Amino acid sequence: MFKLDEYIILDICGNINTYTKGKNYYFNDKVKRLKYEPGMNLFEATVKGSRAYNIEVLFDDKGYFKDASCTCPAYEKYWGYCKHIAAVLFEILDKDRRKEFNVQKTSIEAKEIINYFRNLDADRKIPLELEINYEFNPYGNKIENVSYLSLRIGEKKLYKVRNIQKFLESIDSIEELYFGKQFTFDLRKQMFKEEDKPIIRLLMEIYKNEEILNKFSYYNARGSLLKKDKVVLNQYTLKRFFDIMKDRKFNANILGQDFLNISIYNENIPIKFALDKEKDDLLLKINPIDNELIPLTTDGEYFFTNNRIYKNSESYSRNFVPFYNTMIRQKDNVVKIPKEYSEAFIAEVFPKVEKIGEVIVDKKVEDSIYKPELKKEVYFDREGDSITAELKFLYGDIIINPFSKNGQKSSKDKRILLRDIEKEKELIDIFEKSEFKVKSNLIYLSDEERIYDFIYHEIPKLQEIADIYYSEAFKNMKIKDASSFSGGVRLNTENDLLEFNFQIEGIDKSELIDVLNSLKERKKFYKLKDGSFLPLDMDELHEISNLIEQLDLTKKDLEKDIIQLPKFRALYIDEHIKDSNLNIIERNLQFKELVQNIKEPNDIEYKIPKNLDKILRKYQKFGFKWLKTLSTYGFGGILADDMGLGKTLQVLTFLLSEKEEKGIEPSLIIAPTSLVYNWVDEIEKFTPELKVLAISGNKNEREENIENIMDYDVVVTSYPLIRRDIELYQNTTFRYCILDEAQHIKNPASQNAKSVKKIKAKGYFALTGTPIENSLTELWSIFYFVMPGYLFSHSKFKKKYEKPIVKDKNDQALQELSRQIRPFILRRVKKDVLRELPDKIEHKIAAELTTEQKKIYLAYLSEIKNEISEEIKVKGFEKSHIKILSGLTRLRQICCHPSMFLENFKGGSGKLLLLEEIIDESIEGGHRILLFSQFITMLNIIKEMLKRKGIDYKYLDGSTDIKERGKLVKFFNEGEGNVFLISLKAGGTGLNLTGADIVIHFDPWWNPAVEDQATDRAYRLGQKNKVHVMKLISKGTIEEKIFKLQEKKKEMINAVIKPGETLVTKLTEEEIKELFEI
Repeated sequence: MFKLDEYIILDICGNINTYTKGKNYYFNDKVKRLKYEPGMNLFEATVKGSRAYNIEVLFDDKGYFKDASCTCPAYEKYWGYCKHIAAVLFEILDKDRRKEFNVQKTSIEAKEIINYFRNLDADRKIPLELEINYEFNPYGNKIENVSYLSLRIGEKKLYKVRNIQKFLESIDSIEELYFGKQFTFDLRKQMFKEEDKPIIRLLMEIYKNEEILNKFSYYNARGSLLKKDKVVLNQYTLKRFFDIMKDRKFNANILGQDFLNISIYNENIPIKFALDKEKDDLLLKINPIDNELIPLTTDGEYFFTNNRIYKNSESYSRNFVPFYNTMIRQKDNVVKIPKEYSEAFIAEVFPKVEKIGEVIVDKKVEDSIYKPELKKEVYFDREGDSITAELKFLYGDIIINPFSKNGQKSSKDKRILLRDIEKEKELIDIFEKSEFKVKSNLIYLSDEERIYDFIYHEIPKLQEIADIYYSEAFKNMKIKDASSFSGGVRLNTENDLLEFNFQIEGIDKSELIDVLNSLKERKKFYKLKDGSFLPLDMDELHEISNLIEQLDLTKKDLEKDIIQLPKFRALYIDEHIKDSNLNIIERNLQFKELVQNIKEPNDIEYKIPKNLDKILRKYQKFGFKWLKTLSTYGFGGILADDMGLGKTLQVLTFLLSEKEEKGIEPSLIIAPTSLVYNWVDEIEKFTPELKVLAISGNKNEREENIENIMDYDVVVTSYPLIRRDIELYQNTTFRYCILDEAQHIKNPASQNAKSVKKIKAKGYFALTGTPIENSLTELWSIFYFVMPGYLFSHSKFKKKYEKPIVKDKNDQALQELSRQIRPFILRRVKKDVLRELPDKIEHKIAAELTTEQKKIYLAYLSEIKNEISEEIKVKGFEKSHIKILSGLTRLRQICCHPSMFLENFKGGSGKLLLLEEIIDESIEGGHRILLFSQFITMLNIIKEMLKRKGIDYKYLDGSTDIKERGKLVKFFNEGEGNVFLISLKAGGTGLNLTGADIVIHFDPWWNPAVEDQATDRAYRLGQKNKVHVMKLISKGTIEEKIFKLQEKKKEMINAVIKPGETLVTKLTEEEIKELFEI
């Protein structure tokens, strides 16, 4: 049963000497009382050496030795296990070989189960009678103030429990204990009454504590709380006993005298006092009740008197103990109070005496006690940078200054003044807490911060409990509140600028700057030049400071009486004022109208062009009015509707409306190359009244077209062409410049961004379903195009928003950015506006690598991990990007199909086999498929598979001609082809492919926003069927990690833009290491 033999025992001992001595102890029968606990695999034994030592040996569940302990000095002193433990191990080995423990364990387990169910049947057990006897003998057994418990027990006749330890042992082991012929104690047949169980639990707790102490005691000379027929109670267990017995009677022996059926009274001892006078001294006589007072606990909580035990309240005990101690010392129970202490006694002690018991005051004493009501006065003054206070306690005609020797009552006054010490102390405590110091008859405070805290926090408390008087100098040190703030913002319609001002009463402009600096330094207050204090924890002040910071106002700005701001700041200011409850900032009517019109463009009557009124949906009409309102006030904006919601149509409606109102003037639209003719087609279809010119062809053709742009309403060009032709546009000012798929200028340092920002126009707008793909800088770049300077300089934007939001996860910065951009981004998602749009079902499908494919993957993974790890070690992370990208690409290619780069690879691809099944089932079910991959090589492999299977398909990648793309899309939507193979980069945006209802992403891309754009080629306005989106992921590969990374990074800036948008930060070094498991 136990994994034990002589060699294991030798190994446990650690040396042959201990092993030999232990074996000799075993052979000489030194091991006594070996006890086995099967449930714990624990052995307990006593070994008789020079003394008796207690040993414990523990085995684990599999029977292997785990640990052991011994109470001998050698066990603690030396390393390793001692000879006594070795002897017990030999005893265990011997009994185990004879299978004793197997039988014991089996019998014990069976016994436990039987006893358990027997004990459940408690109703049939005989209830036991238990008599509890309490004994108090303060000088017994050489210990002072000791209490004892003893018991008598039986069924009908009661028997004295002569050995309390054995009695408690029998309860613990549920074994019989013989008391006499007529009574044997056996809990299998008998039971304690409910009222007795708390006492038994208390006794068992004492017994168990004794058992633990015995195990840790080196010598048997240690005392015990179980004294033959009695249990010793300490102060703590005695109080628990009294608490258990509070509602029942019991017998007691107090100082050798027996008392039957006594009770505990939860009330204070009735005491009487008499206060008399002897010449000029006072005499306090203590008159207890007739019987002797006996304290049962040292703290005075429990007393015995008059056949009762009294439980005094805590406050009563605390006040009574000094008088009881005096009674013990003074046989006549009289305390003499000399004349010089009489007033202190009457003021400080007498109120306590009255709380203890009835006090009979002699007429002479009563006549001499003067007890008028206390009136408290405090006089404040200012001396230089310090404040002073004079305290006065007025008792009728007596004035007391607690800090002046001369301010006390005259010694000639025979009256005994009854002072209200508690109320005096209440006042003094406030000054002590503020750390006032004493000087002559005054107290003073010099520390500026403590003075501020005292005036701000403590004086209001003083005003509630005393009469306060201030000198004129002190009054100047007042605390200013928000009522001293004022400010306003107005729209000046003459210069079309906002005018902002803020001031604090009594503070000039230069001091206001110091106040704001103190606020930034997180100071508690600012001391003004006039000596008053301005608390810096006021919400209004923090919000004003935050507003000033967000508006990027400089020291020079703040020195002006009126600060002029661009009109586009109006919406942010208004939002900040409302969110922060800044009612101190007043706004003029023109300002309010501007804000209202931008926020609620629906309230403004704009005429929608006749032929479009019935075509536009409700949300598209709102978008049109939003564009009109922004343009009316000279603002730009970002139309960030979800892909497929008709951003193009909203813009064309806006441009046609502008032409109808203002006449011919060209607007420039810059779009991706693939969408240039899509814009031309949409104009011809929806707004043929707009004369459109597409800039394309060779340089000469483009130059010729650009020369004639003033004859057109709309000019459409592409990002690559605007880079080449930007100089040709320098002499032209457009009505509007509009960017389609504005994420093309997300990098502010790119030629795209630099070129479009050179275009001159009266208004600027951007269209994009993904204003943020990888970083907040992309948002800044687009805003810099639509409203230059609105989000400040790039460096300031990064410091103010990007770093706090992305790196520090600062929610406040996130909220501020959201507040800034919210009025100028219009973002609607499909689920909110297109109730009739069918469902989109998305899920991941895992593909197993083939055996050959897996071998190649693991071999390359190992090689790439080592190479990248070494490269980062040598060159650092920043300079290892090419190696990392190369490694990632190679692994992703293997997941798609190893033949993408291994020419002689003849094996298959698990993902391609899965794709075949999906395509077959989908076509058979009448579905049509869009299939995206970022690898053209993989698309060619899939193309060959489709040819082999005779499946009709369409194909589009970056090399497909612009005009050809339009035809492919048109033919597919009209029903030609079952599968459309598309390169992710070439066809991820701008295409309308609602003819498909299944979208397959063959390989995952880092940026989920790019995948979502591709998906929305099918899931958009005009789709009638449910769209099923499948993402094929190779199981156990880097693709799974890329997918998890996508999910992790989707938590963005719903808060910045609006629900539905995401931000994917660039891959960090930790993420790269996670991908490669470096």
